[in-house]
Amino acid sequence: GGLGDSIAQLLSRELPTPLEMVAMNDSFGESGPPMKLMEKYGLTSKEIITSAKKVINRK
Repeated sequence: GGLGDSIAQLLSRELPTPLEMVAMNDSFGESGPPMKLMEKYGLTSKEIITSAKKVINRK
């Protein structure tokens, strides 16, 4: 029910578009070194690239 979900709903109505959600799934943020936090929440460049490839392969 967050921002990503709202955007996905709009796209599905107006311009059907393959997408992959990249976000902190239902968890509270924490403090710490940025790279460690990105690793913990699956937001490193490697994981984002993997998600982008999933979308490209679905097209």
